[in-house]
Amino acid sequence: MNAIAVVLVDDHRLVTRSLKAYLESFPDLRVVGIAASGEEVLEHLHEWKPQVVLQDLLLPGGIDGIETTRRILERAPGVKVVALTASVDEARMMGVLRAGAAGYVRKDAEPEILLAAVRAVARGKTYIDPSVGRQILQAASPQDDLTPREVEVLRHLALGRSNKEIANALTIGDETVKTHVGNLLSKLQVENRAQAIVQALKRGLVSLEELE
Repeated sequence: MNAIAVVLVDDHRLVTRSLKAYLESFPDLRVVGIAASGEEVLEHLHEWKPQVVLQDLLLPGGIDGIETTRRILERAPGVKVVALTASVDEARMMGVLRAGAAGYVRKDAEPEILLAAVRAVARGKTYIDPSVGRQILQAASPQDDLTPREVEVLRHLALGRSNKEIANALTIGDETVKTHVGNLLSKLQVENRAQAIVQALKRGLVSLEELE
């Protein structure tokens, strides 16, 4: 089995050294590059060829973690970005998810959370740190104007199911699922599935345990 190629982006050497030592203690993970800024990771992106980028949101230089995420995915759409942050600011979280990040983890999370995030996004899943999820739940939103069917579709989306899997589960056509997903993203004012998961958590449609 090929190890998951990981790049670390953080301007604190102690953080990156510790992360590298921890991640490489597992045979399925390999750190292929370390950058101290968004500019540096972008410069070496094609050389390092990472599958997963773990990056701080507050970076020195001209571009922050949100803009770095957007540029990484413009250049290498197959890369999965996990945002690391010391704060839990929903606006910032939604910003980096809107930019295309597949994961969001607090810096004070247990090491196992970070490990789970890297492995999950490498498999094509979205991963939200459970402690962040709990904070989101405390600011729960109502169901708004979602139809019962849209609520069902949102729940399946949050659980990481594809349109085809949702169609099979609900016994409806693929095109019908696409329509529901489009309506959901519009009503929730989100742009992708990662942001939809945050909204599903806020509405209590999925539990943190189900997402882990």
